[in-house]
Amino acid sequence: MQTQQPELLGITLAHRAMLTDVGRLVAAVAEIGDGREPCSARRADAIARYTELMCESIHHHHTMEDDVLWPVIDASAGGIVDLTELTDDHAALDPRLDIIRHRATAFRVAGGDRRTAMSLAAELADLHNLLSEHIAEEERDVFPVIRQYVSVNDWQTIEKTAQRTGRLSFDGPRTVAASTEEERAVLAKEVNPILRLLLTVLAWRHRRFEDEVFSR
Repeated sequence: MQTQQPELLGITLAHRAMLTDVGRLVAAVAEIGDGREPCSARRADAIARYTELMCESIHHHHTMEDDVLWPVIDASAGGIVDLTELTDDHAALDPRLDIIRHRATAFRVAGGDRRTAMSLAAELADLHNLLSEHIAEEERDVFPVIRQYVSVNDWQTIEKTAQRTGRLSFDGPRTVAASTEEERAVLAKEVNPILRLLLTVLAWRHRRFEDEVFSR
């Protein structure tokens, strides 16, 4: 067993942000579909854009796991865990993300009417259920293997690759927002001052975006 273990806070927060935001979108769009909440064309466009960015973020996260993380686990842990089911989950989720993108486009084009809202909300709710099961399985089965077998250096390389290839303007603020005060203190120690300043600016811009999407 390693004397020093990788810090899995980043991926934990990514999972938490993913589930939180899909859940928020389900609630917001369902209210529009049920007629409880009016929706302007401007808000419909913002919701569609947020949904598209969410799908992009989820796809990127799963691609990083398939192409970067899984090979490191295989090399480090010697096949101690079977990743086939998780990879199959990713492959099954991709077409669901495509459907949601199409539903978001229809919602935008229709100006946020109730029928397209109901359709989008149903797909998002299904995605939330699938992601909940997938993430619970991954954290239960894979996290202990990472802690025991993956080196700190390898893990840091994986995280840097994910950060470099992702969309910081969307994922950064959401990750920070998903953290507790104690977790933010840990993150602050790992992030250099320039990136902290950038995240502060991005968080301000992202809050304005969220206001358009989730404000009544």
